[in-house]
Amino acid sequence: MAPASVTTGPGSSPADPDARDPGLQPERTRLAWRRTTLAKAVAAALAVKTALHGGPTVAGALICAACCALWLTFLAVAHRRIQTLASTPHPPVLTPRLATAAVLCTVATAVCAAALVVV
Repeated sequence: MAPASVTTGPGSSPADPDARDPGLQPERTRLAWRRTTLAKAVAAALAVKTALHGGPTVAGALICAACCALWLTFLAVAHRRIQTLASTPHPPVLTPRLATAAVLCTVATAVCAAALVVV
């Protein structure tokens, strides 16, 4: 009796290790980017509210502007990645430049939030 062959997805064969069924993974990734962008939009809105609470100050306005700029930067990175995910059945890996930009925006947003609480 011959051993059963193992396949990695529809239409793939053991002889073709690069063939894979992406399944719903790109969809989950796209939704994660959108969810994170929405969370950052909420953080930017709360930054505006916090900066205006009790009268606007120069420091509060600068931190609020930085938080909004960080959100817009992250929005551009997320939009570019979502377009890449939608454009091809086998999207390329996220480039180190975009990954670094996303991480720096996230960390800087957290720092801005902490600064708004202190100010």
